[in-house]
Amino acid sequence: MSIKFKTITGPDLMDMDLPPTRMVVRRLLPQGTHILAGAPKIGKSFLALWLCIQVSKGEPVWGLPTEKGTVLYLCLEDSLSRIQDRVLSLTDSIPPNIHFAIAAETLNGGLIKQIEAFIAEHHDTVLIVIDTLQLVRNTSGDINAYANDYKDISQFKTITNDRGIAILLVHHLRKQKDSDPFNMVSGTTGLTGAPDGTYILEKDSRNSRSAKLSATGRDIDRLEYIIEFGKDAPIWELISDNSDGSFSLSSDTILSGVIDFIKTEKEFVGTASELAEKMNSQTLPNILSKKIIRNITALEELGIIVERSRTGEKRELAIIYKPPAGDGNDSNDSKIGSDPVQDLPS
Repeated sequence: MSIKFKTITGPDLMDMDLPPTRMVVRRLLPQGTHILAGAPKIGKSFLALWLCIQVSKGEPVWGLPTEKGTVLYLCLEDSLSRIQDRVLSLTDSIPPNIHFAIAAETLNGGLIKQIEAFIAEHHDTVLIVIDTLQLVRNTSGDINAYANDYKDISQFKTITNDRGIAILLVHHLRKQKDSDPFNMVSGTTGLTGAPDGTYILEKDSRNSRSAKLSATGRDIDRLEYIIEFGKDAPIWELISDNSDGSFSLSSDTILSGVIDFIKTEKEFVGTASELAEKMNSQTLPNILSKKIIRNITALEELGIIVERSRTGEKRELAIIYKPPAGDGNDSNDSKIGSDPVQDLPS
């Protein structure tokens, strides 16, 4: 007997009440499996550790809000003494919801089960960092290199897809330079094709304190940050944002209409159909609803708060306009949608 596909029709898909992508760091680090790659001793581990600390505290990363939750940092190249020294150099206090481990199984030896057990004990886990990926890789030569790379990353993706968390895998770059930094990740294209996002940390010279962090992924725009290693503390500080993949709310006619309507009416409670009717919009209600839900965080930056509720078969939106304190203008130019440290560099 043949096995049939389990399918869903287009209209049923559009009508599903699916949650928006979880952003561990707004616009920068969404849920999913990601690679952070850079040359040895460039500062990847300090960046990863600082990121873990900020998320565990719920404090911003370069001004971007984080989702506070439990964090696991597998620092597999270090001793507890070195980790302690690094933590002390980055912060005066650290919360109990960040966990460290200096040993872990490999992917073949039970790593996935270890991660699942940790998440089972800590249901609010939002971020896991593995430093470095190479130390948990499989060494089997039974399949080709590309297939092996893709298979290894896919095992992490099973967890991030099921749990809605982010896993950041610290990795190395090739020595050969390339005009496209994403081609410099050590390994086959399976290591850049399989992950949900790739972050490249690179310097023009070894002695430079500044570096470029390039990022691309399925749920984020193409990003490019210029960051600098602090003189007083080993924290990467944002110098400039050269990202060119931004996209404003005002460029989307549907969302622009919602913004104008709510800023005039101040609040709305009702179904998407009722909202479309009040806006005199020809947009299908399910499309209107999805547009709003997928951009809740971007709308929130404009002071537009969206809440959802369900009563029986009826799904309602409550939308309220609360202008940000001190905001003297009504610009719609907030980004839409995709709303991350080896030894101390010498």
